[in-house]
Amino acid sequence: QVQLVESGGGSVQVGGSLRLSCVASGDADSTNYMGWFRQTPLAARAGAARAGIAFIRRNGDKWNVNTAQGRFIISRDAAKNVLYLQMNDLLPEDTAMYYCAAGDSWSLAEKGYPYWGQGTQVTVSS
Repeated sequence: QVQLVESGGGSVQVGGSLRLSCVASGDADSTNYMGWFRQTPLAARAGAARAGIAFIRRNGDKWNVNTAQGRFIISRDAAKNVLYLQMNDLLPEDTAMYYCAAGDSWSLAEKGYPYWGQGTQVTVSS
């Protein structure tokens, strides 16, 4: 079993920055692969899957989805088992609930991750 706890969300102005954190505890093998997802209120009401943002393996290999290119940076402190998402130049369309996820295999999709945090809200206002 794995427990994930996110923090760092909040309300910012357009162009601002936030750093999200996700502390993982439990079975280390199940956190070899971690990622950040987000879901807007509209997507949640529509029952849409959470959208992947960035992913990282325990060895540090990273993968960013297009929406994150150049603005969002994923990193992890493997020793402390903490996952980070540095978000810069935030836009109103970045407003969403942000989730971290963990699993024991590589995936860019929500269904590939069995463990999820409770989410942290990010609101960007103009």
